[in-house]
Amino acid sequence: MTISARLPGHPEFLWREDEPKASYDVVVVGGGGHGLATAYYLAKNHGITNVAVLEKGWLAGGNMARNTTIIRSNYLWDESAGIYEHSLRLWESLEEELDTQVMFSQRGVLNLAHNLSDIREGKRRVNANQLNGLDAQWLDAQEIGKLVPILDVTDRPRHPVLGGTFQPRAGIAKHDYVAWGFARAAQALGVDIIQHCEVTGFQTSGDRVTGVSTTRGDISFGRLALSAAGHSGVLAGQLGVRLPLQSHPLQALVSELLEQVLDTVVMSNAVHVYVSQAHKGELVMGAGVDAHVGYGQRGSFHVIEEQMAAAVELFPIFARAHVLRTWAGIVDVTPDASPIIGHLPFENAYVNCGWGTGGFKATPGVGSVYADTVAHERPHPLAAPFALDRFTTGRLIDEHGAAAVAH
Repeated sequence: MTISARLPGHPEFLWREDEPKASYDVVVVGGGGHGLATAYYLAKNHGITNVAVLEKGWLAGGNMARNTTIIRSNYLWDESAGIYEHSLRLWESLEEELDTQVMFSQRGVLNLAHNLSDIREGKRRVNANQLNGLDAQWLDAQEIGKLVPILDVTDRPRHPVLGGTFQPRAGIAKHDYVAWGFARAAQALGVDIIQHCEVTGFQTSGDRVTGVSTTRGDISFGRLALSAAGHSGVLAGQLGVRLPLQSHPLQALVSELLEQVLDTVVMSNAVHVYVSQAHKGELVMGAGVDAHVGYGQRGSFHVIEEQMAAAVELFPIFARAHVLRTWAGIVDVTPDASPIIGHLPFENAYVNCGWGTGGFKATPGVGSVYADTVAHERPHPLAAPFALDRFTTGRLIDEHGAAAVAH
């Protein structure tokens, strides 16, 4: 048996790497944040502890390790605001819930407006957020200058800052601590965590999925919960189900360690750049998605070059900072830029995917909602609007405005 990592503040090891058993009540495919959170809430909230989390690589080594950790709930539509606000409220008590550090820092998220269209859209979003009880505010350029003194709010930049939306309760967390915390807590309740266990096929009987073939043997189960981001489409394809997903690389980078100069998260859809300063001091920056479809995780120089040019215009102080490393995560995008949560066309199979650039912030919220859906074999009220059949009924939840830039 292999023993895995430790977390600061916990001298004991975080989790064991379990050997797969022949059968489980629930098999969760995908050992990232969503899969681990789902397994934890299945055990914690519903008493379903005979659960396996199958991960083809190492624990939380996919998008969970490659995202830029922004957490917020200021989405436009009621359905989106509902599930993201549910998640934000769980974030606010997650350290106590998991009895571990996740370094959730509520430093606020600022979305900049650079033209009349941005202003109209931003004020519309603030009004919609306030009607849903969210802590959304509209700030003018002068107020933004006081909030973020290093931001150029003059008319010099190509895209001058004319105002912006601000959510004070939003912030960032440390992604690996979140994953390790859920893994440790889930396993303490009896969940098996099985790494280096790639799914190679499924067994079905009528309208039920009865088992899964893996590189570590066959496993039977009562219920199947797919939670593998863009690869959920590949897995569903093995069941004969075509999911409406496209996967794109998403660029991000970090700088060298710097003195603390940025106390909030700043985002700009118009110039496709956003930036926060992590706990250690490095600047974490993201851009828009690469145009091509694929699973590549390499940096794209032309995207990064445009991203840096825009960032330096907005933050002249960053001109002398050095880039430490770049990478790409993989975003799985649906036609309406909203997730899919709920039943596959099988009686006992479910899917959670299509989060695009919003997956990390949803981690505890969708974990609890997805677990409830699987446990009770019916959609949780917050999950119901995101069912797969909305693409045939036409009840889409178009969040393209919220997903125009990585966040």
